[in-house]
Amino acid sequence: MSYPLEPNSAQMSEIGEAALAFVADHIRGLPDAPASDVEGFEALIDRFRAGPPEVGGELAPRLADLDHAVSKSFNTAAPGYLAYIPGGGLYTAAIADFLALGVNRYVGLWAASPLLVQMEDSVVRWLCDLFGFPPESRGFLSSGGSMANFSAVVTARRAMLPEEFLDGVIYVTDQVHASVTKAAALAGFPKRSVQTVGTTPEHRMDVDALRVMVRDDRKDGLKPFMVVASAGTTNTGTVDPIAEIAEIAELENLWLHVDGAYGGAFQMTQRGSERFRGIDKASSVTFDPHKGMFLPYGTGALIVRDGAALRFAHQSQADYLQDLAPDSDLPNYSEYSPELSREFRGLRVWLPLQLHGVAAFREALDEKLDLARHVHESLSEIPGLEIPVEPDLSVVAFRLSSTGANDDELNRRLLDLINASGRVFLSSTVLDGRFTIRAAVLSHRTHLDRIDEAIDIIKSAVTLVAST
Repeated sequence: MSYPLEPNSAQMSEIGEAALAFVADHIRGLPDAPASDVEGFEALIDRFRAGPPEVGGELAPRLADLDHAVSKSFNTAAPGYLAYIPGGGLYTAAIADFLALGVNRYVGLWAASPLLVQMEDSVVRWLCDLFGFPPESRGFLSSGGSMANFSAVVTARRAMLPEEFLDGVIYVTDQVHASVTKAAALAGFPKRSVQTVGTTPEHRMDVDALRVMVRDDRKDGLKPFMVVASAGTTNTGTVDPIAEIAEIAELENLWLHVDGAYGGAFQMTQRGSERFRGIDKASSVTFDPHKGMFLPYGTGALIVRDGAALRFAHQSQADYLQDLAPDSDLPNYSEYSPELSREFRGLRVWLPLQLHGVAAFREALDEKLDLARHVHESLSEIPGLEIPVEPDLSVVAFRLSSTGANDDELNRRLLDLINASGRVFLSSTVLDGRFTIRAAVLSHRTHLDRIDEAIDIIKSAVTLVAST
């Protein structure tokens, strides 16, 4: 009998070696590859529209197709990618995923793979310890911050509100990540339940405004139950005054959720932990290792101070699982998150930590803080550029200062000129109603040489725009 789905030993080695060579060549070429290139993808797209063949073919032409597809994209793993939030993609994490997918074990219930679940739980426990959470805390690795924020809202709702919860109120700022308001909607809350707290000129949550809003809402018969603080916003990297918000949350019996999807990794550094003062008082924290720990996309995390509350919000029963062991020192992750079937995400965090050590991540993050400070200081010296806020972490926002009606158009032209270099790729946002450019320094492959090159590109672009 021939079993096409079961390659023999030689075939497996041949396929694996070809894939490994492809990845190694790709990573070696990242410094010279464009930071973004999607031009001309239309000419190639038809080859990817066809359905699968009836009879399979060779790997080499498929790898060539993959190479074309990868080349026509935002190069999120490149040193010049400074847009949105960069994605590093550690090589060791890619190897971990290959291993995890190769052995293909189920980790939704601890009895199915107790040692692998322990491996993942040790990662979660490390995160809980990193943020100063107590022994009874629990968490899980998610597909990203969106799912983590969703579970945080659901957990807070189940812990703080009755079954009829539509008079509950969640407090955010206009700088909060869109996934938080989306999570509230998915959790069943109407738009009126999400109240926007005013911010200071630095775009931090105004704690006095929060205090007044909570008390006014209680007087109106509503049920304030949750406040979301940002440990580094996507727009500017600004950190809310977490310690002061925590005091209000304790006084007013609010669930304090801290969205540290982007910034949470900086807790490993002294500067980050100082800026996150009070985060150990949070009820829950979202953190994306696929951002600040440079891991592959699809690696998020939620940790919750009261692990029992997390389990209560997600636990369900099924007769067909009655033979399996109940929750114990090892968690049944299916009872702590929305997912029943889930991939073994733990290895892609555990293996890089074991191979590189925490110190290597801390050093890389400190480098990003230094680089962002260098960008801020260098851009502040360019005539005509305005820096709206001083960076707390590794995002630097800037724009051409102009009082003319075409202010936004000038800054769009500036961004286009910067990105046309191909060496760096930046993105934009809106601050105080104005088009603003932002540079996010977060890839582990971004170092001083590319940052200095980016600064020179920005200087040249400013000069060109100013002269036309």
